[in-house]
Amino acid sequence: MQYDIDRYMCELDRLSQHRRVHSLNVSKEAARLAARYGADVKKARIAGLLHDITKETPPEEQLKIITDGGIILTDVERASSKLWHAISGSVYLRDVLSFDDADILNAVRYHTTGRAGMSLLEKVIFVADFTSAERDYEDIDVIRRYADRSLDQGAFYGLRFTLSRLSGRGSPISPDALSAYNEIALSLLEGEDTI
Repeated sequence: MQYDIDRYMCELDRLSQHRRVHSLNVSKEAARLAARYGADVKKARIAGLLHDITKETPPEEQLKIITDGGIILTDVERASSKLWHAISGSVYLRDVLSFDDADILNAVRYHTTGRAGMSLLEKVIFVADFTSAERDYEDIDVIRRYADRSLDQGAFYGLRFTLSRLSGRGSPISPDALSAYNEIALSLLEGEDTI
Protein backbone atom coordinates (compact mmCIF):
# COMPACT_ATOMS: atom_id res chain seq x y z
CA MET A 1 0.00 0.00 0.00
CA GLN A 2 1.22 3.48 -0.84
CA TYR A 3 0.93 5.92 2.06
CA ASP A 4 -0.20 9.47 1.33
CA ILE A 5 1.04 11.55 4.26
CA ASP A 6 -0.47 14.76 2.82
CA ARG A 7 -3.91 13.13 2.69
CA TYR A 8 -3.54 11.89 6.28
CA MET A 9 -2.48 15.34 7.45
CA CYS A 10 -5.67 16.73 5.84
CA GLU A 11 -7.66 14.15 7.82
CA LEU A 12 -6.47 15.88 11.00
CA ASP A 13 -8.62 18.87 9.99
CA ARG A 14 -11.58 16.96 11.44
CA LEU A 15 -9.97 17.27 14.91
CA SER A 16 -9.72 20.12 17.38
CA GLN A 17 -6.41 21.96 17.74
CA HIS A 18 -5.72 20.11 21.00
CA ARG A 19 -6.33 16.70 19.40
CA ARG A 20 -4.25 17.61 16.32
CA VAL A 21 -1.32 18.56 18.53
CA HIS A 22 -1.68 15.29 20.43
CA SER A 23 -1.83 13.28 17.19
CA LEU A 24 1.26 15.00 15.80
CA ASN A 25 3.10 14.40 19.09
CA VAL A 26 2.11 10.73 19.16
CA SER A 27 3.29 10.39 15.57
CA LYS A 28 6.65 11.91 16.47
CA GLU A 29 7.05 9.78 19.61
CA ALA A 30 5.96 6.65 17.73
CA ALA A 31 8.61 7.28 15.07
CA ARG A 32 11.24 7.74 17.80
CA LEU A 33 10.22 4.54 19.60
CA ALA A 34 10.00 2.61 16.32
CA ALA A 35 13.55 3.65 15.40
CA ARG A 36 14.76 2.71 18.89
CA TYR A 37 13.13 -0.72 18.97
CA GLY A 38 13.25 -1.77 15.32
CA ALA A 39 9.66 -1.22 14.16
CA ASP A 40 8.71 0.27 10.80
CA VAL A 41 9.17 4.02 11.33
CA LYS A 42 6.85 5.07 8.48
CA LYS A 43 4.02 2.85 9.69
CA ALA A 44 4.56 4.08 13.26
CA ARG A 45 4.40 7.70 12.11
CA ILE A 46 1.15 7.07 10.19
CA ALA A 47 -0.53 5.02 12.93
CA GLY A 48 0.43 7.66 15.49
CA LEU A 49 -0.91 10.42 13.28
CA LEU A 50 -4.29 8.70 12.77
CA HIS A 51 -4.77 6.81 16.05
CA ASP A 52 -7.39 9.28 17.37
CA ILE A 53 -9.01 10.11 14.02
CA THR A 54 -12.56 9.48 15.33
CA LYS A 55 -11.92 10.55 18.94
CA GLU A 56 -14.08 13.66 18.59
CA THR A 57 -16.73 12.06 16.41
CA PRO A 58 -20.10 12.03 18.23
CA PRO A 59 -20.78 8.72 20.00
CA GLU A 60 -23.80 7.83 17.86
CA GLU A 61 -21.68 8.30 14.70
CA GLN A 62 -18.90 6.17 16.19
CA LEU A 63 -21.41 3.41 16.89
CA LYS A 64 -22.66 3.64 13.30
CA ILE A 65 -19.10 3.36 11.95
CA ILE A 66 -18.53 0.34 14.19
CA THR A 67 -21.75 -1.48 13.31
CA ASP A 68 -21.55 -0.60 9.59
CA GLY A 69 -18.02 -2.01 9.73
CA GLY A 70 -19.33 -5.36 10.92
CA ILE A 71 -17.99 -5.07 14.47
CA ILE A 72 -20.09 -6.43 17.33
CA LEU A 73 -19.13 -4.78 20.61
CA THR A 74 -18.67 -6.86 23.73
CA ASP A 75 -20.65 -5.88 26.83
CA VAL A 76 -17.57 -4.18 28.30
CA GLU A 77 -16.90 -2.27 25.07
CA ARG A 78 -20.53 -1.19 24.82
CA ALA A 79 -20.42 0.09 28.43
CA SER A 80 -17.09 1.89 27.89
CA SER A 81 -17.65 4.61 25.32
CA LYS A 82 -14.06 5.84 25.80
CA LEU A 83 -12.97 2.70 23.94
CA TRP A 84 -15.15 3.36 20.89
CA HIS A 85 -12.81 5.77 19.13
CA ALA A 86 -10.09 3.11 18.85
CA ILE A 87 -12.53 0.64 17.29
CA SER A 88 -14.26 3.17 15.04
CA GLY A 89 -10.88 4.64 14.12
CA SER A 90 -9.58 1.33 12.80
CA VAL A 91 -12.81 0.81 10.83
CA TYR A 92 -12.53 4.36 9.45
CA LEU A 93 -8.97 3.68 8.31
CA ARG A 94 -10.04 0.42 6.66
CA ASP A 95 -13.32 1.53 5.08
CA VAL A 96 -12.83 5.24 4.33
CA LEU A 97 -9.06 5.60 3.90
CA SER A 98 -8.68 2.13 2.32
CA PHE A 99 -5.99 0.84 4.67
CA ASP A 100 -5.35 -2.86 4.27
CA ASP A 101 -2.31 -3.13 6.54
CA ALA A 102 -3.46 -5.27 9.48
CA ASP A 103 -0.60 -4.07 11.69
CA ILE A 104 -1.57 -0.39 11.34
CA LEU A 105 -5.26 -1.23 11.76
CA ASN A 106 -4.54 -3.23 14.92
CA ALA A 107 -2.22 -0.53 16.29
CA VAL A 108 -5.10 1.94 16.05
CA ARG A 109 -7.68 -0.61 17.27
CA TYR A 110 -5.74 -1.52 20.43
CA HIS A 111 -3.97 1.75 21.25
CA THR A 112 -6.28 2.35 24.22
CA THR A 113 -6.47 -1.12 25.77
CA GLY A 114 -3.52 -3.05 24.45
CA ARG A 115 -4.04 -6.80 24.05
CA ALA A 116 -2.21 -10.08 24.44
CA GLY A 117 0.03 -10.80 21.48
CA MET A 118 0.59 -7.17 20.53
CA SER A 119 2.94 -6.68 17.60
CA LEU A 120 5.94 -4.42 17.95
CA LEU A 121 4.06 -1.65 16.14
CA GLU A 122 1.03 -2.05 18.42
CA LYS A 123 3.26 -1.67 21.49
CA VAL A 124 4.95 1.37 19.96
CA ILE A 125 1.62 3.14 19.41
CA PHE A 126 0.27 2.08 22.82
CA VAL A 127 3.33 3.51 24.58
CA ALA A 128 3.63 6.60 22.34
CA ASP A 129 0.04 7.54 23.20
CA PHE A 130 0.98 7.49 26.89
CA THR A 131 4.27 9.34 26.52
CA SER A 132 3.68 11.98 23.83
CA ALA A 133 5.25 15.39 24.48
CA GLU A 134 2.12 17.20 25.71
CA ARG A 135 1.27 14.56 28.34
CA ASP A 136 1.73 15.94 31.85
CA TYR A 137 -0.11 13.59 34.18
CA GLU A 138 1.35 12.29 37.43
CA ASP A 139 4.22 9.83 36.86
CA ILE A 140 4.73 10.78 33.20
CA ASP A 141 8.48 11.03 33.77
CA VAL A 142 8.48 7.53 35.25
CA ILE A 143 6.67 5.97 32.30
CA ARG A 144 8.98 7.78 29.87
CA ARG A 145 12.02 6.37 31.68
CA TYR A 146 10.55 2.86 31.56
CA ALA A 147 9.69 3.24 27.87
CA ASP A 148 13.28 4.25 27.10
CA ARG A 149 14.59 1.26 29.04
CA SER A 150 12.23 -1.31 27.49
CA LEU A 151 9.10 -1.10 25.37
CA ASP A 152 7.56 -3.88 27.47
CA GLN A 153 8.32 -2.00 30.68
CA GLY A 154 6.76 1.15 29.24
CA ALA A 155 3.64 -0.76 28.15
CA PHE A 156 3.46 -2.55 31.49
CA TYR A 157 3.66 0.66 33.49
CA GLY A 158 1.03 2.23 31.25
CA LEU A 159 -1.26 -0.75 31.78
CA ARG A 160 -0.72 -0.63 35.56
CA PHE A 161 -1.56 3.08 35.54
CA THR A 162 -4.73 2.52 33.49
CA LEU A 163 -5.96 -0.54 35.41
CA SER A 164 -5.40 1.20 38.73
CA ARG A 165 -7.32 4.28 37.60
CA LEU A 166 -10.23 2.26 36.19
CA SER A 167 -10.52 -0.06 39.19
CA GLY A 168 -10.30 2.93 41.54
CA ARG A 169 -13.37 4.41 39.82
CA GLY A 170 -15.23 1.10 39.73
CA SER A 171 -15.25 1.17 35.91
CA PRO A 172 -15.39 -1.93 33.72
CA ILE A 173 -11.98 -3.13 32.55
CA SER A 174 -11.41 -4.42 29.06
CA PRO A 175 -10.43 -8.09 28.94
CA ASP A 176 -7.89 -7.04 26.29
CA ALA A 177 -6.17 -4.75 28.81
CA LEU A 178 -6.12 -7.50 31.45
CA SER A 179 -4.71 -9.99 28.93
CA ALA A 180 -2.02 -7.53 27.87
CA TYR A 181 -1.13 -6.84 31.49
CA ASN A 182 -0.89 -10.53 32.38
CA GLU A 183 1.13 -11.43 29.30
CA ILE A 184 3.69 -8.66 29.86
CA ALA A 185 3.80 -9.28 33.63
CA LEU A 186 4.60 -12.95 33.06
CA SER A 187 7.19 -12.06 30.42
CA LEU A 188 8.88 -9.57 32.73
CA LEU A 189 8.84 -12.07 35.63
CA GLU A 190 10.42 -14.76 33.45
CA GLY A 191 13.13 -12.33 32.43
CA GLU A 192 13.39 -11.00 35.98
CA ASP A 193 13.03 -7.59 34.37
CA THR A 194 10.38 -6.48 36.85
CA ILE A 195 9.36 -2.95 37.60
